[in-house]
Parts: sequence; structure tokens; C-alpha cells
Amino acid sequence: MNGDEGGATSGGPQALDRPGPPSRADAWDALSGEWLAGSGGRGPGDSSPSGSVRPGPAAAARTATGAGAGRDPDGHGRPTPRRGAGDPVKALLHRHRALCEQAVDSLEIAAGLEAHGVTDRTAAGFRHRDVFSLAEELYARVPHDDENRPHPEPAPAPRVRADWALLTLLPGTVAALTVTGVRLTQGRPRLLLAAAGVLAVALTLHLALRRGPLAVPSRTLTRHTATGTRAWTCWLLGYALLGDGLLRAVLDGGPDGPPTGTAHGPWPVTTAPVLALALATAPAAWSTHLLTRGARRRLTGSRGLEEFTAAVQPLLLATFALYLGALTGLLALCGTVLGEPAGYPEALTLGALLLLARLLVVHHAPRGAALALAAAATTQAAAVALVLAGRLPGCAFLAAPVDALAEAAGPGGVAALGCGTAALALLFRAARTLTRAAAHAPTGDPE
Repeated sequence: MNGDEGGATSGGPQALDRPGPPSRADAWDALSGEWLAGSGGRGPGDSSPSGSVRPGPAAAARTATGAGAGRDPDGHGRPTPRRGAGDPVKALLHRHRALCEQAVDSLEIAAGLEAHGVTDRTAAGFRHRDVFSLAEELYARVPHDDENRPHPEPAPAPRVRADWALLTLLPGTVAALTVTGVRLTQGRPRLLLAAAGVLAVALTLHLALRRGPLAVPSRTLTRHTATGTRAWTCWLLGYALLGDGLLRAVLDGGPDGPPTGTAHGPWPVTTAPVLALALATAPAAWSTHLLTRGARRRLTGSRGLEEFTAAVQPLLLATFALYLGALTGLLALCGTVLGEPAGYPEALTLGALLLLARLLVVHHAPRGAALALAAAATTQAAAVALVLAGRLPGCAFLAAPVDALAEAAGPGGVAALGCGTAALALLFRAARTLTRAAAHAPTGDPE
């Protein structure tokens, strides 16, 4: 508190609007105890007009009663509330005035307080049963201009809209048309059609991700992070299309090895998993919509952070399982129609990784998603590099792990291992991040 007072005295009222995150997990709990006991100095409203700071009631009580004042009767030294102590909620309001003034409703304030480390235990120190009750008082204390706020009521749960529902069907439709055209053509027209189809799928996927529940809120991604995320995603999808054939060719000796050509040409291409992933854009959007809608409802009805977390955890797992079930059905359908191996392990792990990464980005946690995508892509590239490096004299041991994995699970085992490990890490992160109220606070971005 003493550091905050100095900042408030020298920096003026604007310094009080900048909320500082706690330096440790129990910082807010200790700070609330100081406010309640009146220790640690004065609240933001105790400065005199001349700039000098007058002692608050708690400081006068300490002067009058001596060093033993403010300790509990059993002598443990814990501070106890005094009648003359300043208003602790007012001090918290000054720290987070910008948040409280810009919030659409009390739920947004509750999510913001949680993001700054305020817990239900901290709220009890402010004489409130939970963070939601504390947020309601903060929202009530700040004047709001209803004329400039077109939506003063709590944000409703997102609804299904025809525009994004139709856009999510475009990537799969365009991908299916491209695969059909490639199979019906030969020679140069096939290459031109394949290139045009890839560009069309990328464009429709970009449009589908800009609207609806898979859309990223404004200012969530930096330009560097957004570029890196797109690059790693393109690599993973490209490897799903060509990577197994590339790794098999390298393991078999490259150009000097046995022929690896198929009916589609000299380079084996696995189109069934990629087509299934393109078709799975719609299930991913619907699953995300169900998660967002359910979380908003539970956010409105919950009366504590722990209660909200306990309600959202099974919802998150059910959403994840629903998407994987839909992707499994699409893989079976595409494999049967195209007469190709569906590649269940690598396709399912890649689909899980892409969905979890998108969920984290949508709900304001992009850093972990980008790292997981980069780790999976690096694993795939390193597998090919190790096989090539193993051909150098005395370096055969470098290719031994990849050879053993490919012999046990096939070339797709490398992609399954890399994407599966990254997806598992993201699932643990999502279970901690997406079950917090701050992840589902209304952002005002249209769905």
C-alpha cells in the first residue's frame, strides 16, 4: 500500500486507474487484510488539498494504543477490523476505476478482478461472500451514462446466426469439390486445379474464422503471434497432406530407394485426413458455440469462482469429446469414399490440437497455443531432418528413434506423437484457463 500511495500522490488520479497485477498468489489477500485493519497507510481519498497526506483513523488508533493495537486476542498478530478503518471497497474501486467505468455489467468486472488475482477469499476480506457480489457493489458505485451505453444489461448468450453457420460449411464444400476435380483430371490441368483448390480452401477458411464463435476478439493477437500461428498451422496441414509420403520416401532411401508411387502419381498424397479436417470446420464452430453459450449461462448463474469452475469443466470436456466424435465420423466417411486410409491417430490428434489452439486464442490465451503449434511442427520437421542426418558417416544413431517409431506405428506415428503431445499439453492448459470467469467475459465483439 505504501508504494501505491506514493504513486497516487505523485501521479495524480490517473495513476490510481492503472490496476497493477499482484506480485504473488496471496498478495491480494494480504492487501485486503491491510485495508480492513487500516494498516499500511491510507486510502486514496485521504490526501489533503495541499498535497500533504493526513493520517487516517487507523494510524491514529495505532498511535494512541501502541504497538499492540490491531492484533487478535490470542496473540497471533493477525489484523482485526476497526470501526474507524477506511472503506476498503473504495480503495479497490480507485485501483480499478477504469475497469469499473468501462464495464458493461458486473459480470465483466468480476472477470476482470479474477484476472488480476482477486479470489473469493479476497472478497471475504472486503465483507462480501464472493467476487460476484463484490463486483456488483463496484458496478453500483460507479456512475454510468445510459445514453452512451446501448447495452447496459448483461450480455446475453450468443445465438446461432445464419452468416457464420453457412460460412463454416464453405471450406469443406470447396475441399470436396477440389478433391473430386483432381481425381477426374490428368496432367497439367490437375496441377492447376489442385493449386486453385488450395487457394480457395484457404480463402474460405479465412472467411469462416473471421465470423462466429471461432472469430478472434479484437486486439487479442499481436501481429507477430498471428503470423506465427498461421505459419505453423499451414505447415501442419501441409504435412498432413504430404508429410507421410515424404517421410516414407526418406526412410526408403529417397530417389535411390524403391518406388513409392501410387495411383495419384509419383508422390503419395493423403487427401482423406485433410478433407475430413476441412469438413470438420462446421463441427468445430458448433462445438465452440455450445461451449461459449453454456459458459455465459453459468457465469450469470454462478455465485462464486469455484462454483463456476466446477460447472464449466465438464462442459469443456463434453465439447471436446463432441468435436472428436464428429471428426471420427468424417474420417470414416472420407476414407470410405476416397478409398484411402483415414489416418485416425494423426488426423484426430491434429484436429484436437487445432481446436484447442483456436479455443485458447478466442478466449484470450494465444501464447500457449502458438507454442504448442510450433512444437508439433518442429517435431515433424526434426523427424525428417534426423533421418537425413543419419545417413552421414557415423551418425546412423540419429535416425534410430524415427526408424523405430515408423516401424512400430508407420510414418503417421511421427505426426501422431508430435500433435498428440502438444494437444495433451493444451488440454491441461485449457482446463485451467477456459474454466475461469475471465476467459468468458463479454468482449462486445459480434458473433
